[in-house]
Amino acid sequence: MLAFVPVLVAWGQAARFGLPYIPPLLPYSESAATGPHGFPMWVRYCHFFNFLFLTMLIRSGLSILMDHPRLYFNNDCTPGTEWIRLSPLSVPADRMWTAKDDARYISPLAALPGYRHTIGIARSWHFLNVYGFIITGLIFVSLLFSTTQWQRLVPTSGTVFVQAWSTFVHYANFHFPPEPNGYYGYNALQQLTYFGMVFVMGPLSIATGLAMSPALVNHFSRFGGRQAARSIHFMAMLGYVVFIIVHVTLVALTGFMRNMNHIVVGTDDLGPLGMILGFVGIGVVLLCWVVAHYVSWKRPRRLQHLQRTISLPLLLATFNRVAPGQRYRIDEASPHFWPNGKMPEREDWKRLAADHFREYRLQVGGLVENPVELSLSELQALGMEEFVTMHHCIQGWTGIAQWKGVPMKTLVDLVKPTPAAHTVVFYSFGKGLYGGDYYETQRLEDVLQPACLLALEMNQRSLSDLYGAPLRLRVENQLGYKMVKWIERIEFMESEKHVGQGEGGKNEDDEYFDLLPNI
Repeated sequence: MLAFVPVLVAWGQAARFGLPYIPPLLPYSESAATGPHGFPMWVRYCHFFNFLFLTMLIRSGLSILMDHPRLYFNNDCTPGTEWIRLSPLSVPADRMWTAKDDARYISPLAALPGYRHTIGIARSWHFLNVYGFIITGLIFVSLLFSTTQWQRLVPTSGTVFVQAWSTFVHYANFHFPPEPNGYYGYNALQQLTYFGMVFVMGPLSIATGLAMSPALVNHFSRFGGRQAARSIHFMAMLGYVVFIIVHVTLVALTGFMRNMNHIVVGTDDLGPLGMILGFVGIGVVLLCWVVAHYVSWKRPRRLQHLQRTISLPLLLATFNRVAPGQRYRIDEASPHFWPNGKMPEREDWKRLAADHFREYRLQVGGLVENPVELSLSELQALGMEEFVTMHHCIQGWTGIAQWKGVPMKTLVDLVKPTPAAHTVVFYSFGKGLYGGDYYETQRLEDVLQPACLLALEMNQRSLSDLYGAPLRLRVENQLGYKMVKWIERIEFMESEKHVGQGEGGKNEDDEYFDLLPNI
């Protein structure tokens, strides 16, 4: 509703005082052409690639959003506290409702890849295109300030704000203001809008994306407004969509042929070449959408591996070096902590649960000098630590909880891995979403980080069956699917390639998730 306030004010101003006069703003004109004019090739190429990457980011972002179609400004994510819900369903009170149950369908005509439970593929596209988006932006800004083209976008006088409002009053009252030839300069509202898109919206989108990283949130003190960042990220996406619609509409209404020649071929004439090549460029973007859809469903493993090849070295060099250090208070624990995963159906787990896991023994073996079997009391005797941290699900929800358990470093010191052991495999009593035993792997270096626990307690109580009893993993710089619940046994091995399909976990095998999800 707040978005309509400026429109109402503009209507009132025009009704009371008439449309405002708009004097020339720019120190150069079509006749003089003393300032920067025209669109060099680098501007035109950046314009095209920015459009391509931005549309791919929007489409993949919609698929990610619909895996948890609720947006909040609080980190508890309690159903009913969201400011917008993009789902017709309310959480039922008479049965268990997991975060996976809450995920919704979205058409592949709107989203990439679309449908349901495809967040792993959507994230691959999102990260691949965000690299292109950032690189294009850096090239554009670097060349902008190494030439005089920056004068087109950067306001140098306060009068631009007054004239921008006057221009807006014209548009809001369905009148076109005096339009300069865009080849030589923009009107004040255009200038501020383009400045905002490049220097505000772009950095804001990147910053809010980073603010959703569990590695950063659980390291920096009170950095943890992940849900606010997610909501702002969503609103930035809406801003891009509105900008594209308005921008294309005005390009068409203010001289389509001439405007297309400006930005496509860099000329100021009324020939058809710019329009023809412009439609070819739009066709290329649409073809990329079609190819991306085909790759998503016919070559998803190659997509996963491509994204991993690019992202994994970057994560290892940056986010994965940020050790968890965030501390919340127990009274900040979330009143609702979304359950997830399929409860174990195995009879041996049910028998153990019925006896409160008195007979449970954690088996730890593989490439170790001292394989062990430990009861819960023996695990507790190794020494317990506790942390209050924010849990980050790949679907988008968060929750604060206290976890108490045995540091993995203590267990590693006890079993003494051999030099050949580089990977730790955590096997669950539970099943994956699409069947098969659930498991996940961690690099040995990662389980030695602070706050990596085999948790026996949650919020000062023994783990409940729903949240992973008798034992679950906590790795606070990663997303939640890596934190195996209902742990049956642990095995040290040479590489993740020697278990399952060799991708590093059940979700990596079946849903093409990330191997190292620090963001």
